Amino acid sequence: MSERTERDSQSSVPRDEFAGRTEGRMPGDGPVAPAHRPRDAEVPDSTEDLRQASLWSDAWRQLRRNKLFIVAATLLLVLTVMAAFPQLFTSIDPRERGVCQLANSRQGPGTNGAWFGYDIFGCDYYSTVVYGARVSMIIGLVVVGGAMVIGVFLGALAGFFGGWFDNLVARLTDIVYGLPLILGAILLLNLLAADRFFGERNLATVSTALILLSWMTFMRLFRSSVISIKDTDYVSAARAMGATNSRIILKHIVPNALAPVLVYGTIAVGGIIAAEATLSFLGIGLQQPAISWGLQINSAQNFIRSSPHLLFFPSIFLSVTVLSFILLGDALRDALDPKLR
Repeated sequence: MSERTERDSQSSVPRDEFAGRTEGRMPGDGPVAPAHRPRDAEVPDSTEDLRQASLWSDAWRQLRRNKLFIVAATLLLVLTVMAAFPQLFTSIDPRERGVCQLANSRQGPGTNGAWFGYDIFGCDYYSTVVYGARVSMIIGLVVVGGAMVIGVFLGALAGFFGGWFDNLVARLTDIVYGLPLILGAILLLNLLAADRFFGERNLATVSTALILLSWMTFMRLFRSSVISIKDTDYVSAARAMGATNSRIILKHIVPNALAPVLVYGTIAVGGIIAAEATLSFLGIGLQQPAISWGLQINSAQNFIRSSPHLLFFPSIFLSVTVLSFILLGDALRDALDPKLR
């Protein structure tokens, strides 16, 4: 007994560390693994990485429990697939010659098996509406993506450095804000249409005009987020460790300041799609032979009483798309803002 007690007192590992872990073990089972974590275990780089990962994981967990998010995401997924692969939804391509017959002009739904009837050119209206989703979705995503890039770039520089550049960007933003979106787009589209490089009002022209008039809110939102983040402890620690300004902005500020911009961008896609439809309805946006919901609504304005289906179906698709983006943005806002949980 005395020799055993002396061996236990000389052991460098406390006996109670293995308490409960050796019960039921047989001789020859091998050594017991230590309770402490190995030195080479993976450790997060910083508390900022933990905070960022926790934010997005909690947001995703919240979104999965939101029924409105599930409905909106499902509708947008179907519309996106429809825009990318319209041939999966219809076997008729209205852009091909010989498909449209003037004898079927403005026939109602169900005529000759046409679900949505025929348009004024005698084309199957269902296939025309399906192919119209492509232009509307492309304009919405391209314009919001371009406006977000401009807004994030200017907002990051203005918020981080401040000074004369911040004042210059603020005054430029105020000037552009003074132009209403539709009125400014009409002026820009007429100006671009007269230019030899742009020529007619097409997808690129309309997207460029809307991008130039849509970046201001992105800039202001991101600038405010950068100002509130640039003096936090982890940014100060990165600066003290010798990180360059570009690394601080890209690595530490942009990922943590992007949430409000993403929320607004999701909602703005629906607004941009509605703006393109408004411009096309006024005859200022896209021109034939392009296919879009705005052009279809424009063509139907003279036949509202005699052929209401020409206005009804593209309007329903347009409204559902805009509403889905708005619901998706609201769900993102609720998930990314801890105060609303």
